[in-house]
Amino acid sequence: MRANVLVYDVGSTYTKAAAFRLEKGNFYFLGRGQSQTTLDNIRDGVSRAEAEITAGGVEWDKNLRRYSSCSAAGGLRMAALGYMPRVTAKAAKEVAMTAGARVMQVISADEPLSYRREVLMEINPDIILLSGGTDGGNEDCILENVGMICELHSKATVIVACNKYAQRAAAEAFDREGIDYVRVPNIMPTIHELNIKPAREAIHEQFIKQITRAKGLLEFRDTLTDQTVVPTPGAVLLASELLAKGTYEQDGAGSLIVVDIGGATTDIHSVLPELERLSIEERGLVINNEKQFSYRTVEGNLGLRVSATGIPETVGPNAIIRAMEEPCAVTAQEVLDFARHLEEHPDYIPQNGREQMMERALASLAIQTALRRHAGHYAEVEDPVMGIMAGTAVGRDLRNVERVVCIGGIFTHTDPALGKALVRRCFADPGISLLPLKEPQIILDRNYLFYAMGVLGKHYPDAALRFLKNYVSGKESADSVPE
Repeated sequence: MRANVLVYDVGSTYTKAAAFRLEKGNFYFLGRGQSQTTLDNIRDGVSRAEAEITAGGVEWDKNLRRYSSCSAAGGLRMAALGYMPRVTAKAAKEVAMTAGARVMQVISADEPLSYRREVLMEINPDIILLSGGTDGGNEDCILENVGMICELHSKATVIVACNKYAQRAAAEAFDREGIDYVRVPNIMPTIHELNIKPAREAIHEQFIKQITRAKGLLEFRDTLTDQTVVPTPGAVLLASELLAKGTYEQDGAGSLIVVDIGGATTDIHSVLPELERLSIEERGLVINNEKQFSYRTVEGNLGLRVSATGIPETVGPNAIIRAMEEPCAVTAQEVLDFARHLEEHPDYIPQNGREQMMERALASLAIQTALRRHAGHYAEVEDPVMGIMAGTAVGRDLRNVERVVCIGGIFTHTDPALGKALVRRCFADPGISLLPLKEPQIILDRNYLFYAMGVLGKHYPDAALRFLKNYVSGKESADSVPE
């Protein structure tokens, strides 16, 4: 079997590679390889992942095309400056969602100028997101923040994504002081809409600049057909959006939830194409709802390795014992010790059935917690100020979602029936959360291919969509590769 497309994911811990045959507008999966990421030289880990694929009988086509995603850089430090605190926080979170940035601080005009200056000096961000003011709205706060950035002679790149009428003055000031900046359209042009894609792409460019500093990564990037390395969370979300929405030529599969649990975080994506049909008035104010087409939340203290202790700290060790599939004489202290051991030894693999059950229980509670934080809820009390009555559905409404895609090592290395069962338990008792009303279809990305389809979907959207639709239906197989 000869592969003509190869997609990598260079992660902080592991480097993955997936080989495909693109034939007559269709992708066929041939095999995957994995190696520990070699931080002293990225290319060593890449070569080992490739060797694992060829050991399975796959050969490389002479016209092999290579693409990649990456999460090894750890994310850029970002500070967001804006006008109103709730609006700035909302906009900053949405912009950073898939762009490879970590929002370290959100600072509004409510804070004294001296405090804003102190925060920027302490964080020393890689990126400053200069937001604030709808188009035609407040300009004073923006220009005050511009003056502060110039006064500090900040080394950060400033993403100028504020009121369009203040952008020219901001750019002129940055030019005079030699401050690096990028102008993009206002991320919140009106109180009803977010326009985050241009700012997200600008941050993405900064992400690419940073990751090339790792040894060997610049040379690796030069071997790629497309040198635009996609941040891994962005690649997963791109695949989710493609699968849900479809293309001009093909219908998508409809609304879906993506659960992505790793060693450090548990990410939840939800993509609801029907929301794009809402009018601006139906969407309401951006700051108090989650009616955008795609939405992602990240739980940074809920992971199965480097943040494993965050799970029992959040839900309690007894909840983890109750989540185990079978009655087992496990004590609360054993749960805490096991989570601590996973955190201290990220490469540890559970050695027996008892430890495997504890790991699945940890995963189940991490996902359940993350889902409830991601989803909206039924209001329990009346809020006259916001016009909300008790029992009103508030926030991200997932009640009609019928499909859940699950990504992560726990699903790759666990028996499929047990993997699906641990996720199914997360939806069993939604309480006041706006989770699916009926049991959703659980799909496991056991070959870890969603990131690859997100990357490839930028270049071959219809082929990637066909593959994803077959993949989630269980139809895709290397056996179907044409000779």
